[in-house]
Amino acid sequence: MFEYPVQNFEHLLGLPGMSDALLTNHFALYQGYVANTNTLRKLLSEAEAGTPAFNELTRRFGWEWNGMRLHELYFANLSKVATTLSEGALKEKIVAQFGSVENWQKAFLATGAMRGIGWVILCLDDASGELMNVWINEHDLGHLAGTTPLVVMDVFEHAFMLDYGIKRADYLNVFMNALNWPVAEQRFLDSQNRNA
Repeated sequence: MFEYPVQNFEHLLGLPGMSDALLTNHFALYQGYVANTNTLRKLLSEAEAGTPAFNELTRRFGWEWNGMRLHELYFANLSKVATTLSEGALKEKIVAQFGSVENWQKAFLATGAMRGIGWVILCLDDASGELMNVWINEHDLGHLAGTTPLVVMDVFEHAFMLDYGIKRADYLNVFMNALNWPVAEQRFLDSQNRNA
């Protein structure tokens, strides 16, 4: 059976505004999601369908899988070097829909500042082409089917408390400064090509 590999994000160590201790702890958490995803896949392949064990393993799988994938998307859209949103298709779409990049960012950060744990995602509805800032509660609640994540921000406490305590707003600003716009732009283009 295929095993999902742990991706190496150590190139992010030294990222301005996030300590190496915070990042190392976060990488270890992510590695646990990968390990649990692989374990659950194996256990599910051996479990008898329809049994309580099978049912509970199936329920748990979404949590571990999304924990793995969301962390991969999150780490991949971070950069130690500041980037900017280039003139192009994604910027045009953001401006057309939100009025300006600043308006989008204000709404995105306001979503991230909401009380609670979870994720904030700028996603693209593959059917309509509309952009949406979405709150994902936990890992497995709130995903919008048929959307492509473009920008993924972790707002669970483990993403910021070691460095910022309860000052989430400080972390949100660090995230925006570390956002790897070329990755988000490529995700947008890839989605456009898939749906062409």
